[in-house]
Amino acid sequence: MEHVAFSVGNEGRQVFWNAEHFEPVLFFFTAIALVIFAYGIYRRWRMWVAIGKPEIRTDRLKERIRSLLMNGLVQWKTFRDPYPGIMHGLIFFGFLVLLFGAAFDATEFHITEPLGWAFLRGTFYLVFSFLMDLFGLAVLIGVLLAIDRRYIQRPDRLGYQGKPDNTPDDAIVLLLLMGIIVTGFIIEALRIHVTNPPWEYWSFVGWLLAKAFVGVDPGTAKILHKVTWWTHTFISLSFIAYIPYSRLMHIITTPANHFMASLQPAGHIEPIRDFENAESFGVGKLEEFTKKQVFDSDACTRCGRCQDGCPAYLSGKPLSPKKLLQDLKTFWLEQAPAAIAAKRAAGCAAAVEGKPVETNLLVKTLDRVDALVDAVVKGATREAAPAEKAMVGEVVDLHELWACTNCLYCQENCSASIEHVPKIVGMRQYKVLTEADFAPELQLTYRNMENNSNPWGIGAHLRADWAKELGIHTLAEDPNVEYLFYVGCSGSFDDRGKKVSAAFAKILKAAGVSFGILGTEEGCCGDSAMRGGNEYLYQTLVQANIEVMKKYNVKKIIATCPHGYNALKKDYPHFGGNFEVWHHTEIIADLIAKGKITLQKPVDGLFAYHDSCFLGRYNEIYDEPRRILKAVPGLRLTEMERNLAKSFCCGAGGGRMWMEEDIGERINDMRTDQAIAAGADRIAVGCPFCLTMLSDGIKDRKKEEGMAALDIAEIVWKAMDLEEEKPPVDVCAAPAS
Repeated sequence: MEHVAFSVGNEGRQVFWNAEHFEPVLFFFTAIALVIFAYGIYRRWRMWVAIGKPEIRTDRLKERIRSLLMNGLVQWKTFRDPYPGIMHGLIFFGFLVLLFGAAFDATEFHITEPLGWAFLRGTFYLVFSFLMDLFGLAVLIGVLLAIDRRYIQRPDRLGYQGKPDNTPDDAIVLLLLMGIIVTGFIIEALRIHVTNPPWEYWSFVGWLLAKAFVGVDPGTAKILHKVTWWTHTFISLSFIAYIPYSRLMHIITTPANHFMASLQPAGHIEPIRDFENAESFGVGKLEEFTKKQVFDSDACTRCGRCQDGCPAYLSGKPLSPKKLLQDLKTFWLEQAPAAIAAKRAAGCAAAVEGKPVETNLLVKTLDRVDALVDAVVKGATREAAPAEKAMVGEVVDLHELWACTNCLYCQENCSASIEHVPKIVGMRQYKVLTEADFAPELQLTYRNMENNSNPWGIGAHLRADWAKELGIHTLAEDPNVEYLFYVGCSGSFDDRGKKVSAAFAKILKAAGVSFGILGTEEGCCGDSAMRGGNEYLYQTLVQANIEVMKKYNVKKIIATCPHGYNALKKDYPHFGGNFEVWHHTEIIADLIAKGKITLQKPVDGLFAYHDSCFLGRYNEIYDEPRRILKAVPGLRLTEMERNLAKSFCCGAGGGRMWMEEDIGERINDMRTDQAIAAGADRIAVGCPFCLTMLSDGIKDRKKEEGMAALDIAEIVWKAMDLEEEKPPVDVCAAPAS
């Protein structure tokens, strides 16, 4: 056995042991790997910039850097899902530490040791050795967990409609990762076997593995070491070179996507700004997406978290957010080369005409290399342009497009900060506004909104009838109130919704809150029109509402419908409607906390609270409704399996409230089943759409006798016990003489 020359207290090892003269060859192959890597990045960059409209995603730099650090480095979003989060964390953090370890090795060998200072010695070296083995083992465990998950457990999220969507690339990446770690440990074990230093048990994996080579003579061990060293080197360099051409590209695209993540409020949809001059509306072609929206598809890692809670997918609809992104990515990969070639041709034409063109020498050189590679790959002949394909209708099936409820589960739970919903709404806008192609039910709904400013088409003059017996003033009668109670269409016209409006108005009156309504001057908030793709109708409704509200100098608004609440709070400011907007659960929770209302009558039952998507994921109102319910005497609260940020949609958002559900299972029935599974006999809600959908679900499941859906305002008003009991009518009483 060889023995190293280091003494106790000066423990260390020789970098490049048994490979002292390999550096020139190593540098040569490293240079080749880096050139292949750089060329791949350049090719991808050309594709990223070739298609899409420009969009500013470099503003508010501090927030973007924070997002990059929290989600790109700390992996906050990834860890929100424990098993895959831990699996990915083991691989990511393990490799990150190993990368720093390799940098330390290189720094000592090439810089500090020639200067007479070797820092990988003594206690630092021992801790360094232990950490390298620990994190190398972490990577190996993470890879084994990934193999088990992808090829043995095979959860549905890693496939589509029960079929795995594994590709050869998935296996290659996992094998490369495993190869790097396993060969690294074998190299370490052979070195320890030959040199036999007394402290190398700190390199515990290599030390244990070295026992497998007992009996192998040093000469043979050295040969095995060299062979394994080169094997390890080529696997590692192949890994680097392979990154831009594989799913490993997410090492770059995912952190970049976190940096470019939207800083707008959750669920933000950019309004169409110029109806007068636009030739088409929405997104009908790939180039009509923004560059960030196109980049999203390349940042998708196919992890399936979006699909895992998508109500459309889980109810048997053809929509999968993951598949949608991957289909758009495939389409982009088909279209990008032609777009790059067109730009290159335009540049050449401009040069001939003497117009300014790109003069950067590096870019020009890479362009020439790029063109040469294209010529070689295509056999020196121009490949036929990709067949014309309609993005909306062929690449993205119309059933997929219209199945989305805009519930935002995909965006909330995406570990790569991908924005799915704006793409879907953009494509809907194209179908509605440019092609006038959408469901007959929506045609009727939009016509009703145009004519009577409500989806039912009920006469607008009846909008305030629900309030006639309650003594509620309109702002026309008394504009000097603190709050506008924006009742909304459901609260004004739907029989069930009117009961909620009445209950909430009674609560406000009992608490002495100063409020009024717009009455017949109130119009539809327009949310269903906007999310259903009819942006023109939406903006017409918005402008009419804002004009009325400004006429009465409205400052504060309360809404019982989360859709109206969200629109008023986050979408109306685009058009000059800047108001302080509250949801009725926020107001009720505040009134209870301040003692302005007293809940004294027990309300018996086991209640499951259903988180509305537009209240929860869109506006993070999770605690207030639960605080209210916990304050109600006698009420017992339970949770459905899917709750809070992972709550399951009722099926009514994104304009789906007004459309037939004729594919797969009904989403509202599935949500009702989840309440039944929780043992609840009451479902508490804070949304009129949810109230309708879950009430229908209870009927569909034939549970009307023992189960009911109630709005929180109804529960609170009952607990306040202020309703005057009407005396029973004695039908047997004798008539007065």
